[in-house]
Amino acid sequence: MSQNTPPHSAGNTTPAPQTDGLTGGGTPAFSPLYQQIKSLILQSLQAGEWKPGDTIPSEFDLAARFKVSQGTVRKAIDELAADNLLVRRQGKGTFVATHAEQHIQYRFLRLQPDEGDQRSEGPAERNIIECRRLRAPAEIARLLGLRSGDPVLQVRRVLAFHGVPAILEDLWLPGVPFKGLTLETLAADRGPMYALFETQFGVRMVRAEEKIKAVAADAESAPLLDVAQGTPLLSVERIAHTYNDVPMELRRGLYRTDTHHYRNELN
Repeated sequence: MSQNTPPHSAGNTTPAPQTDGLTGGGTPAFSPLYQQIKSLILQSLQAGEWKPGDTIPSEFDLAARFKVSQGTVRKAIDELAADNLLVRRQGKGTFVATHAEQHIQYRFLRLQPDEGDQRSEGPAERNIIECRRLRAPAEIARLLGLRSGDPVLQVRRVLAFHGVPAILEDLWLPGVPFKGLTLETLAADRGPMYALFETQFGVRMVRAEEKIKAVAADAESAPLLDVAQGTPLLSVERIAHTYNDVPMELRRGLYRTDTHHYRNELN
């Protein structure tokens, strides 16, 4: 079938590619065919057709399903793999990425030890200080796309490496998707928190944005991080999104940088 043939999912009719005209916002409506296939695969991921860790159908099967060439499917999968949503494994197939995988566990954590790396340092030791449900203050509601007063879950924890506190974090989660999450659940789980969100609540974080600034340890944070009041800290605010850019977590962390540094790759 030609690459110009409109994609169709099995048993469902998908709108034909738009090749002219404008969207409501005044931008071109044209979308390359592989981008349309990427969107269809994302829809299946969001709907839970393939869960984290599952293998997805082969390029041949997906090409037949959407009535496009394998090359078109391959380009769509390449982009999803570059976005860390899919993982290719030589000789085994393509899998839905999961935060339980070692190389993805630290995907959003940019704090690196001055000596060695995250893997040589080992997993962080976690101390859950608080986990409570409350009505969302206006600012938290706005950042999470909620209404003021909607239920949210607030979690406070300290992450330490080799017994030395490194990060103090406050997390806010929308209450409805995380109904049933308790302090006991968090304290008992030894894996990555995002892996817990995937397996127990069906929420996968796929993208995050951060704001960073320098602050000084105050009377509340200093003892929790075992530093003197006024010690320079790195303040990192992160909003993590699931599919379709839906915000699912607001995380505010205070980072010690006496033995660690913030590292990011720009390309």
